[in-house]
Amino acid sequence: MRVALVPTMGALHAGHGALIDQARQDADRVVVSIFVNPIQFDRAEDFERYARVLDQDLEFCEKHGADMVFAPGVEEMYPAPQKTYVDVDEVSQHLCGAFRPGHFRGVATVVMKLFQIVQADTAYFGEKDAQQLAVIRRMTADLNVPVRIVPVATVREPDGLALSSRNQRLTAEQRRAAPVIYRALEASRRLIEGSCRDAAKVREAGLSILREEPQSRVEYLEVVDEVDMQPLARIAGRVCIAAAVWMGETRLIDNVLCEAGE
Repeated sequence: MRVALVPTMGALHAGHGALIDQARQDADRVVVSIFVNPIQFDRAEDFERYARVLDQDLEFCEKHGADMVFAPGVEEMYPAPQKTYVDVDEVSQHLCGAFRPGHFRGVATVVMKLFQIVQADTAYFGEKDAQQLAVIRRMTADLNVPVRIVPVATVREPDGLALSSRNQRLTAEQRRAAPVIYRALEASRRLIEGSCRDAAKVREAGLSILREEPQSRVEYLEVVDEVDMQPLARIAGRVCIAAAVWMGETRLIDNVLCEAGE
């Protein structure tokens, strides 16, 4: 019997639905975990503000055909002070890792715990969280974890905004402005597809669009390799253009993948 795990922090939306749907196609049993993991938050207020709507999430999981929902409390996942952590070096160094100290240590640790608890054959992660996906892939490879990691494409609103539970925090004005992130990433991708191989020029193409939007405050926009998430000077092969942008008090991340031809 093939068991699939879809790890989430709840506040489920169509992006999570795509993960569950893919798992449903691939596996005999689908387990969705819902756990707001305190050790991956670098700001206590962000942890407290995170949406918790378990009843709605349970209905959502049932609608998408999940066989089981694992929704533990903090005391169940961390019954004693945590002394053991999983650190994935290098992959977690840049992008979000540079601005959210300890975040990926918390992510890798809780995912490893979930892998041990559920004993799944496959686990599903969204490509929107590209660095998280890279961290989990490297962790499973380095530690010989017998779980196949399955990436699922980013789900977007019609105007390009990547679906995220954080989107509900945006004001009406911020929501209207937020698609600028995807427009900036697409502008950078078009340069690469047009044979530009200078990462600085590609970055500037995206940043120039973000600067035009007064609602946005850029944390980063970088061109990195897809595997180790390292910033590039010259572009070759498959790369990820990733951005983190603040809209007011809400931090949004997004990325696009691009294949640089010969």
